[in-house]
Amino acid sequence: MNRHAVHLSADRETATRVGARRGRPVVLSVDAGAMHRDGHVFHVSANGVWLTEAVPPQYLRFPAPH
Repeated sequence: MNRHAVHLSADRETATRVGARRGRPVVLSVDAGAMHRDGHVFHVSANGVWLTEAVPPQYLRFPAPH
C-alpha cells in the first residue's frame, strides 16, 4: 500500500466495486461537504477519483448494523 492520499468514490456503487478488488468491501460515508467547509482540500484525478490527504474520524459515517 504505497498510496499517499485517501481515494474517495462519488457513489456507493463505485466504492463497492473498487473495494471488492481487495476482498469484501465495507463502505463508509464521508461528510465531504463538512470537510470542505472546514478547510480540507480535495483534488480530482484524471480518472475521476477524488483525493484528499486524510479523513479525520469526525467526518466518517459508518453503515448501520443489520
